[in-house]
Amino acid sequence: MKKIAAAMLCAGTVILSGAGLPCQAQEFPARPVRVVVPWPPGGLVDVAARVVAKELHASTGQPFVVDNKPGAGGVIGADMVAKAAPDGYTLTLTTSALNMNAALGQKLPFDAAADFAPIAAVAYAPSIVVIHPAVNARTVQELVALARSRPGKLTYASAGIGSPAHLSAELFKSIMGLDILHVPFRGAPQAIAEVMAGRVDLLFANATVALPQIKAATVRPLAVTGAQRFSAAPDLPTMVEAGVRDFEADQWLGIFAPRGTPGAVLGRLRAEIDKALGSDEVRAALARSGMTAASVASAEQFAAYVREDLAKWKEVVRKAAIKAE
Repeated sequence: MKKIAAAMLCAGTVILSGAGLPCQAQEFPARPVRVVVPWPPGGLVDVAARVVAKELHASTGQPFVVDNKPGAGGVIGADMVAKAAPDGYTLTLTTSALNMNAALGQKLPFDAAADFAPIAAVAYAPSIVVIHPAVNARTVQELVALARSRPGKLTYASAGIGSPAHLSAELFKSIMGLDILHVPFRGAPQAIAEVMAGRVDLLFANATVALPQIKAATVRPLAVTGAQRFSAAPDLPTMVEAGVRDFEADQWLGIFAPRGTPGAVLGRLRAEIDKALGSDEVRAALARSGMTAASVASAEQFAAYVREDLAKWKEVVRKAAIKAE
């Protein structure tokens, strides 16, 4: 009888209002929502997920529980969500790595372009081009000139094949026609440590890793990789401002649901996420961790952005003939 009464109340609400969300969306969420983060606790993506999840809990009254499932460059966690029930109660907050893994052409247990429903962009995390202080360059153009004078001699570090640092550097090389040697490591901390020690010349480092070393003057920053200047380092030019045409390599963070999740549920999630990103507290928390909160855009705009991003990295991989490990 309670279920029948609830259904009649919901139906009556829709009829009386003459508009509004379907009943399913009005009831959602009726229980805790799981947010799978395909990366370890404490990292950039985990921080963003917990900041947003806290705000969503406050606004909906239901817990949004962050569940870290790291492994295989984000593939393990993403696969869990791709195969989850499409009811809105299992989501993932992931990054550009979703597209980068697909761009590498490796065999994945899911289709990155088809098995997820994009809901909303959450934040963008720029990288900073840093070099060892002994490298004879103080601007990006001086670095370009140095690389052209010594083809194959300069080296760049990365957190591994297919990582954002790797593909961002290859995009730079492709646009400027440079020959710089790739030296992959097992993670961002090791990569920047090698640059600090002078054993590798440069790195496209995420801001969280780069900023403390810039402050300590153990590396020299040249530019940021985003489309706009970065509030935490406002004096640094963008790569475009530094003369690298059409260069943009922010790492995006976004929330996705399994394909087939009802549109009304996606709409409710979208509205709540947009509300969370409008919070000054959320925006400040993201900024403290080296991220810029995403501007409000439609789900269709976010989906189009993700498709364009995938096409860009596929072209970078093709031109550089990068093979997955």
